[in-house]
Amino acid sequence: MVIEQGQVAVITGAAGGIGKGLAEEAAALGLRLVLSDIDGQRLTALAEELAAQGAEVATLVADVGDPEQVESLLALAQQRFDGVDLLFNNAGVMQTGFSWEITAAQWQRMLDINLRGVINGVRSFVPLLLRQGRPAHIVNTASLAGLISSPMMAPYTVTKQAVVALSETLHYELAMLQAPVSVSVLCPGPVASDIMASNRAAGEAARQLDSLLDSTIRQGMAPRELAQLVFAGVAEGRFWLLPHKSFKPALEQRLASILEETNPVFQMVDVEGEPHGA
Repeated sequence: MVIEQGQVAVITGAAGGIGKGLAEEAAALGLRLVLSDIDGQRLTALAEELAAQGAEVATLVADVGDPEQVESLLALAQQRFDGVDLLFNNAGVMQTGFSWEITAAQWQRMLDINLRGVINGVRSFVPLLLRQGRPAHIVNTASLAGLISSPMMAPYTVTKQAVVALSETLHYELAMLQAPVSVSVLCPGPVASDIMASNRAAGEAARQLDSLLDSTIRQGMAPRELAQLVFAGVAEGRFWLLPHKSFKPALEQRLASILEETNPVFQMVDVEGEPHGA
């Protein structure tokens, strides 16, 4: 898809981390922005910063796990800019702990935000993108955890692998319709953010893990650098957006284990740390 000045980009989870990097890069490219986050204070600060640089910005404080609030985001984009060209389903949170120690409420929170947030974005926005009849693109943020699994991260891994599956299915469906709408799935490794602040560690083992994860993530790729790679991938029409290439041997090992029907063996991924992304 050709990225042009004046196009409209909708970004969820925009107030920090990957979402903020995407918003900053989109503004630098001259796109008009519809930004959403559950953190209203940080969202307002970002919008003011980008507006001061000349960007046109509309914002909505919203919980992407709520279908009605995502519908409100769609309505805002239509009312303010009369359409959408780029949709970034990016909002996400973290949860660590042994699978059996994570509470039902913690599981539900992860499913609501990490997975239903993407589902709601697809359900609300794809009909509009199809009606518009012009090129448009969707980027769903998953993670390396969407491709390979790690212990102590079951809800994150489950939701991110589901996002990959949804994205691939959506890609096939849009191709079947020969629609001018395309999709990418973003599977990054560590990207500098404070996502661990959203974690609600389940058990002592998880608390011991969290400091290591937080340090690794905060020292990860700069969000703006990631955003530049994402926009380049969108312009090239690529489905798989894999900014951290050094994880591929681990993926090859997993695929070989599946094809050979051998029991999986966990190994640390050599990608500046553990396989954590959005």
